[in-house]
Amino acid sequence: MPRVAGQIDLAKGEAILDAAVEVLGERGLAASMEEVARRAGVSKQTIYNHYGSKAELIRALVDRRVADITAPLEMPGADEHPEATLAGFARTMLQAIISPRATAMMRLYIQGAGEAPDVARAVFEAGPKASRARLAAFLARETADGRLAVDDPAMAAEFFGGMVVGTYQLADLLGVDRGLTQVQIDAIAVEAARRFMRAYSV
Repeated sequence: MPRVAGQIDLAKGEAILDAAVEVLGERGLAASMEEVARRAGVSKQTIYNHYGSKAELIRALVDRRVADITAPLEMPGADEHPEATLAGFARTMLQAIISPRATAMMRLYIQGAGEAPDVARAVFEAGPKASRARLAAFLARETADGRLAVDDPAMAAEFFGGMVVGTYQLADLLGVDRGLTQVQIDAIAVEAARRFMRAYSV
């Protein structure tokens, strides 16, 4: 089958994203697309043909991370077990936002937001905004199926996200050692899901 213009092999796309994470982590938002291309083993034009700009490349990076975070919402049987699904989503979200790599990248985005508002917008839209929208869609399905009673899925998704994230991400960004263990992360996720279900169960 002929390749659509701008399309690249999946493996090549992953190599570009992996290289972008490395280069941005080392050199910040000023990192050159030439260096990303070199490490990915592709031409700079290949990157521009596929992503169009550095902002869109970063959007793709964030979108990949959000896909991992929201995966529990799309697992087989997720709709039938909302409390377990919400706990799984909370667990992956909390693990993701306090990981060393995610923290380093978020600091870069915040530091460069003033000079690169297009990048900041891409990060927000592909990250927090997209993850909340996917959670809202899940809550809307649960409500339609009669397992939850959520009158405003978008607002409820914000409530749940805020309950899970709390001050943990901010503490991590500021370098304050919260020392969250996996046991503590699990406990936060389970408790957030339990309390949410108490608020919105039918």
